[in-house]
Amino acid sequence: MAGISPSIPIYPNACDFQIQQQNIYVATGSQYFSNGGLDLFLRLKPIPDASHTRNRKTSPPDSECFPGTREEVVQDITTWADATDPAPGIKEKIIKTTPVAVVVYTPTAHIYWLHGFAGSGKSAISLKIANIFEGSRRLLASYFFFRNAGDRNTLNGFAATLSSQMASALPATVPLLEAALRADPGLLNHRVSLTRQMERLVYEPFRAVMQGEVLEDARAKGPFVIVIDGLDECEDKRGVEELIDQMLDFFERHPTIPLRVFIASRVEQHIRARLEVDGARLSDLNTYRTRGDINKFLEASFHAVAKRDRVVRAYVRVHGEWPTQSDMYHLVEHIGESFVLASSIFKFIVRPATEDDTSTPMERLPRTLTMNGLDSLYIQTLTRSQHLSHFHNIISTITLIREPLPIVGISDLLGIEAFEVIRVLLNLQAIIHVPGTDEEGSVALCHTSLRDFLTSESRSGPFFVPPSFHLHLSYHLVSSLSENSAVYRPAYSYGTWHLAHHWREAYACISTNEPFEAPDSLHANRLPYCAFLCHMFFYSLLNDFLITDSSPSLFTKCAKQLARAVECPDRRIKLWLEAGMGLNLLNCGTNFRREFTERTHQTVQRDLQRASAAISAKEF
Repeated sequence: MAGISPSIPIYPNACDFQIQQQNIYVATGSQYFSNGGLDLFLRLKPIPDASHTRNRKTSPPDSECFPGTREEVVQDITTWADATDPAPGIKEKIIKTTPVAVVVYTPTAHIYWLHGFAGSGKSAISLKIANIFEGSRRLLASYFFFRNAGDRNTLNGFAATLSSQMASALPATVPLLEAALRADPGLLNHRVSLTRQMERLVYEPFRAVMQGEVLEDARAKGPFVIVIDGLDECEDKRGVEELIDQMLDFFERHPTIPLRVFIASRVEQHIRARLEVDGARLSDLNTYRTRGDINKFLEASFHAVAKRDRVVRAYVRVHGEWPTQSDMYHLVEHIGESFVLASSIFKFIVRPATEDDTSTPMERLPRTLTMNGLDSLYIQTLTRSQHLSHFHNIISTITLIREPLPIVGISDLLGIEAFEVIRVLLNLQAIIHVPGTDEEGSVALCHTSLRDFLTSESRSGPFFVPPSFHLHLSYHLVSSLSENSAVYRPAYSYGTWHLAHHWREAYACISTNEPFEAPDSLHANRLPYCAFLCHMFFYSLLNDFLITDSSPSLFTKCAKQLARAVECPDRRIKLWLEAGMGLNLLNCGTNFRREFTERTHQTVQRDLQRASAAISAKEF
């Protein structure tokens, strides 16, 4: 039962004075009350779609444990998290001897690492664990990494997001967090080390409040739990190593602190090398039997379809049970241990018929038995839209963008109609999340394994998304940014934040000629390709952080487009050219001067002079 907030009179007999700014902190036992919580939340700026409470339809992964499944592994995890050490401060001690054995007490590891292959259901289990401990008021925080999902694939905002949730779960930490931010105003800056942020915003405040009634309450209910899912999807591998090292060090220094950290991820060497130590418990998800759970999920799901689908209902009335026991046996045997494959195959079988595929669920089920795992499913599904206009551009865009966009955002970015995007995506809903409206929600890959598939040429073949598409994305972003509009456009906002990233990724392609040839499908309303390259030449010069070892070659190629750009009828390049001609290439920073050889400089200068002469002779 929740406690009642105390009523405390303040200056009851005072008059004729004002209090202009106040922060009121009241601590009563394990309860804490403050009027500054909202201000703290605004200062921390937590990532809103990183926790277990996010809208999974718009912020993947969209996975949860089917009722009655994964009970064995969940029981093991909760047993670990519930364990309390009966002998605080003692790392290892012989507590009993028997005629056949010596019983040794070893404290419970503070870290639990659940690892498994892609699609084995790790994120669903993480969600289940987070919900269980939220229900018992022991969840301190949760964080779900996800590749190509904005800040969720980096460690930017990680500490702030955890501390924001901790402030809600354990309000006594609020004044400590506020004090930390006052003492170090730059603490939330991304240039501050993760170690310092975690120490000041998570570990120190938590440890400081673990005393008195708060500590006794934690010991009575059980340790608090932090859930971290998809750690392998964080791009900052060194940051992950730093995070784990600090975590292990903290628990080594404070072995009795009532805190557990549950981590779920694929096996990556930089994670395994840090966690294969005494301070962590390792659990291989592949050792748990899952076929019974998959069979339970499929039986219940097909039963629900038979109730709501008129075609299936009519078939069952005439032919009897569907799927048959034989169908189910072969389907489960074919699926093996992969929950994501089970879910994707089920969606593939029961999806609505379309103009391009009028087959029924009963006809599709036998087809799935010839699919060779996820790759075969992805190929079979993608083939259904491969012949449609803009297919490759749409799929490549969804694969490479750093944060998902709505349907209108993708269409605006590529300069095509929203209905053209929808037409491609409708056939792909077994593997790609398609929102219900064009303007709201985001188009997102249902599972990270699909991105892995599409970016591996040996696996995806004709569906391969090459790194050079970053150059084409840069082109479309610049075109979108050049189109002024008073209406909010997601593509414009995305370009403002992420153009630099895609242009940096394009550097790897500058050694080939292909990316610098205009794509075949450029639209009349888009920028001339040479004008785009001309713009990126000046854009790179004006942004020192974009200058790399590849820059001289890149600038040489782009500068050759200047004279061609002058001859373009598009008037939008006038300001770029006029502003760019005044730049002195030798004033671009010491490192750049060292990399920019005399020969390259002379080559670029010749092109600049040629373009300048053309500009002088041409009236815009």
